[in-house]
Amino acid sequence: MRTEFSANLQHYNTFGFAVKAAELCHLETENDIEIFASQLDPDTPWRVLGGGSNIVLRDDLPGKTAIMALQGKKILEATDSTVLIEAAAGESWHDFVSWTLEQNCPGLENLALIPGTVGAAPIQNIGAYGLEIKDVFHSLKAYDRHTQSWRTLFAKDCHFAYRHSIFKEEPQRYLVASVTFALQKPWQVNLAYADVLQRFKDLPAQDIKPRMIFDAICEIRRSKLPDPQVLGNAGSFFHNPVVDEKTYLQLKERFPQLVAYANPKGWKLAAGWLIDQCAYKDYRRGQVGVYEKQALVLVHYGEGTGQELIQLAQEIQAAVQEKFGVTLSIEPSILP
Repeated sequence: MRTEFSANLQHYNTFGFAVKAAELCHLETENDIEIFASQLDPDTPWRVLGGGSNIVLRDDLPGKTAIMALQGKKILEATDSTVLIEAAAGESWHDFVSWTLEQNCPGLENLALIPGTVGAAPIQNIGAYGLEIKDVFHSLKAYDRHTQSWRTLFAKDCHFAYRHSIFKEEPQRYLVASVTFALQKPWQVNLAYADVLQRFKDLPAQDIKPRMIFDAICEIRRSKLPDPQVLGNAGSFFHNPVVDEKTYLQLKERFPQLVAYANPKGWKLAAGWLIDQCAYKDYRRGQVGVYEKQALVLVHYGEGTGQELIQLAQEIQAAVQEKFGVTLSIEPSILP
């Protein structure tokens, strides 16, 4: 297992915060995962990073930090109704989605251009444009620190919910090595999201191809979200809050332009709209700020710190709470 000490993590987090890891371990094989797990003890703080696209590094990281770098992908099985595809945890998620289309195995295209790694996808239960990981998930292979053995976890084991999974409930238990997806045949176009539907409204469903959906979603995401290589960010910074019917109706009466969507648990409010109404869109303070095109995205201009970003986020939370009586929760994990 390759190990570095006092390692700069600037290129391992999409915000680009230049913090250091006391000890950085590169996990390139399943054996590396076992070695890393064997070195952990109750007194040593530790964490595993993938693409660093859903974290805020607030300060230098003590203890042990691992970079998940396992590579590889393959088609496991194909039947008349399903294709099973496995990818190692360190694979780039977007590159993997593109590869499945090259293999004529569509089904993940609505999740194109989401930053991060394959291994992080089920942890966060990533979702976008009418699709979540739980909808295409088959199983994953993970090292269980409680039993000190490898386990296969299926969907029922993962406790999937909105941006949630068992891996958030027990963050110090599992180290994910690979994920298997079940893609349904024949392929059916997913136009559940308004922006996507608008692009194809004049085209018969049978004329829409998977690569067309992939390309359209890439264009939509690029029009709304900044490229982390150009402007540090982690995509959506806050969850869209869900409120009950009574609260929604009260807010709708006070704010007729309120943007909200029906949800099985009530009404999902557009957090970006709430923030925009508090005059934070395109707001900047020093080296951190709010993206000019989307108030849901916080950005880092290059010389700031994670602590400064968190202070801005807390200010926004307080403003939304005061104006709407709604609590915004932060989506990325904050380390340490």
